[in-house]
Amino acid sequence: MVTAAPPRSPSPAPASPTVGPAVRRVPAVRHLGPNWYACVMGTAIVGTSGATLPGHVPGLRAVCTGVWALSVVLLAVLLAARSLHWLHHRDQARAHLLDPAAAPFYGCLSMALLAVGGGALTLGRDWIGTPAAVAVDTVLFTAGTVVGLAAAVAVPYLMAVRHRIEPGSAGPVWLLPLVAPMVSAAVGPLLVPHLPPGQPRETLLLACVAMFGMSLFATLVTLPVIFGRLLTGGPLPLALTPSLFLVLGPLGQSTTAVGKFADVAPGIVPGPYAEGFAVFAVLYGVPVMGFALMWLALAAAHVVRARRAGMGFSMTWWSSTFPVGTCVTGAGALARETGLVAYDGLTVALYALLVAAWAVAAVRTARGLLSGALLAGPRPAPGAPRQVTARTT
Repeated sequence: MVTAAPPRSPSPAPASPTVGPAVRRVPAVRHLGPNWYACVMGTAIVGTSGATLPGHVPGLRAVCTGVWALSVVLLAVLLAARSLHWLHHRDQARAHLLDPAAAPFYGCLSMALLAVGGGALTLGRDWIGTPAAVAVDTVLFTAGTVVGLAAAVAVPYLMAVRHRIEPGSAGPVWLLPLVAPMVSAAVGPLLVPHLPPGQPRETLLLACVAMFGMSLFATLVTLPVIFGRLLTGGPLPLALTPSLFLVLGPLGQSTTAVGKFADVAPGIVPGPYAEGFAVFAVLYGVPVMGFALMWLALAAAHVVRARRAGMGFSMTWWSSTFPVGTCVTGAGALARETGLVAYDGLTVALYALLVAAWAVAAVRTARGLLSGALLAGPRPAPGAPRQVTARTT
């Protein structure tokens, strides 16, 4: 019996070749982190925010609908690729969750789902019809909200109990899981008129208001830490400098949300509350948009400095798309509520900036994909031992 044991020892060997090739079949997705959903968010907001522009430009809506359709394709491709990532590279996926620099990007999945879903009702109904658009938005809004609420709790929990946060390491990416419920608050009102009258409509509207408050207060306690780190710790590393635009996300999205509340509140909540939403949209939105413009100038100045210092392209460049797009929709909401031409002009100016930022990021991303540079793992330092797993952010 003892002599029979050695022939049995190689028995697990067939399992090894089966597992090995399975992992090697999709090496391209090993370093595909959750930050890639920013491409979907940035593309979707170009389409949906274009629909809020004042005036009528022939053909613009059709172009914006086409851009939204592109975001649908990108979302489908990334969902499939990220599924392969979790299936074949679970070690790397877990490493992302345990990495304080990568974990906050899990909020991007929620916002990608919500941005595409909101675009279905804003633009997609022109091509697929209102009933289908409502169905698509319902599914994506529900999934995006569930993921966003989970990320808003899970990521800060992991940062507190599992991650090792270095002093002075606070950065704008910390806002990503916290702003996801705010996106739900801004997108949810689109579905309110499609619900049965009475309790269902009021429940969804007030649920969106609750998510607005959740995200707002979480942002208010986090933003001072980020601002303080920027003032006392010096500029961010060159590659992370574009992430300063992420601060615009909760500012522009919250202004958009209160505008949407004011739009749908009449007939949903009692008269005094509906009027209160309209007043709040202006009293809240005007000062917040003012702060957003100040931060936009500050972030742009930092990016210009970093570019002169040799900052190259990275996926953080997508940070200048979706957050700026929320400012476009926020300015559009203020234009509707106040009737001021100045906000119409601001909406157009911000949209021009958004399109320029998106075009640059899209072209550079396409080049990086074709060259393989964006999906390659970090290179070890000369003379350093080769790492088996690597971190991507």
